[in-house]
Amino acid sequence: MDLVESYAEDLSFARKRVTRVLLGLVGAACVVLPWIAAEYVVFIATLIALYSIGVMGQNILIGYTGQISFGQAGFLAIGAFAFGHARGWGAPFLLALAAAGVAAALAGVVVGFPSLRLKGPYLAIATLGFGVAVYQIFVNWETLSGGRAGLAIPKLQSILGLPAATSTYYVYVLLLAAFTLATSNLVSSYVGRALIAIRDSDIAAEVNGVNLTRYKLLAFGVSSFYTGVHGALYAQVLGHIEPQIFNILESITLFVAVIIGGIASIEGSILGAAFVLLVPKVFADFREMVPVVYGVVILIVLIFEPLGLYGRWLKTRLYFQLWPFR
Repeated sequence: MDLVESYAEDLSFARKRVTRVLLGLVGAACVVLPWIAAEYVVFIATLIALYSIGVMGQNILIGYTGQISFGQAGFLAIGAFAFGHARGWGAPFLLALAAAGVAAALAGVVVGFPSLRLKGPYLAIATLGFGVAVYQIFVNWETLSGGRAGLAIPKLQSILGLPAATSTYYVYVLLLAAFTLATSNLVSSYVGRALIAIRDSDIAAEVNGVNLTRYKLLAFGVSSFYTGVHGALYAQVLGHIEPQIFNILESITLFVAVIIGGIASIEGSILGAAFVLLVPKVFADFREMVPVVYGVVILIVLIFEPLGLYGRWLKTRLYFQLWPFR
């Protein structure tokens, strides 16, 4: 019985009382934010929520499975345009969102087949080629992308009489909470342990009964589903999309968010998403400094804090737990 309770506790999202209190405070802050903050701040928070979902998916692939991918811009585009067409045909928001995720997931499974034989930089180059190919398809196939005019996305309607921006914010925060809970359950389950085993040593994992084909394709599919949802939510916020939005810089941005936020960390995914969105705002008058800041911070993380911002948060929390006896 103790073993069962211990395992159930291990699978729970928040195992400690302090964690539950912190989650409660964060939840309360998210609820009151639209009522006390400026509209621009609410918009930034909305972007952080949708980017966190995409970074979380990238972290499942890179952090938990050890498969490096630079093709996320392609999955973003597939999700965004699938969502746009579904909404244009009159599909409800959630149904169009699911369709976008499924379309990106199917593409992810196809792209995942090279991962069965390619590793490291070779896999990264293969996925990069996929991203470039998808970009060229949407640029040259006007039926899919809407041509030079792009594709218009119907705005999300007001909910419970709230302003449209506030309604969008709450919907996105709830979606982030759902994906965070799902990711936590995934990485704590047998599937998550299998992915981690593949990351650490695929040969040892296979010897111990892990089906490499199944779980590598599953990792690509799940990661691409998250990215497709990210693309759909981004399209909804923009209200209008065109292929030029989904270039290689989007893939690099997601990769930077994973490294700086913290590899194999759910909290790090959210911190990384906040970082890559806030830095361009801080350096709005010096846009050329943004890549420099990214590069310098990545070097600092790799040298001094391999666990990224999440690792720094862990050390800070440990310090206050031991204070003043440290």
